[in-house]
Amino acid sequence: MDRIKAKLEQLRVEADTHAERADEAEAKVKKLEQELLTKDQEIVSLTHRLQRLEEENEKSDAKLTELKQGNLNSESSRQSAEGLARKVELLEDELDKSEKSLKEAVEKLRQVDVKAEHFERQVQRAEQERDAWEKKYEEAQEKHRKVQADLAELEASMQDI
Repeated sequence: MDRIKAKLEQLRVEADTHAERADEAEAKVKKLEQELLTKDQEIVSLTHRLQRLEEENEKSDAKLTELKQGNLNSESSRQSAEGLARKVELLEDELDKSEKSLKEAVEKLRQVDVKAEHFERQVQRAEQERDAWEKKYEEAQEKHRKVQADLAELEASMQDI
């Protein structure tokens, strides 16, 4: 009986030990389950954060692509603007040359006008001289006719003598 009591006592101690171990194991399981729940929540949170970051990354990639396209557009716009600036510069040079040519043409035209006026005056003087010479010629012809008539009369009167 002592043996049974000792055995019972031993079984009680073992049962208490096992109960303690079971409690500890349950506590440990509870703690691990809590940790697991915390880790699951952390995983869910990180998954959600990862999704947001991926969306932000996609937005950033889209924005980068847009900026690159904008940069390409601005590059082509810059090149186009440079081309247009060169064209403007060439047109301004051409305009300067045209203005210079126009000034030269106007100066030549003015000189031609001056020469034309000079020649017109010369023509007028020549016409006046011509008119004067024609008048003298007519007067001389008239004198010549008179002298011819006088000569013919003189001849006729000499023949009568």
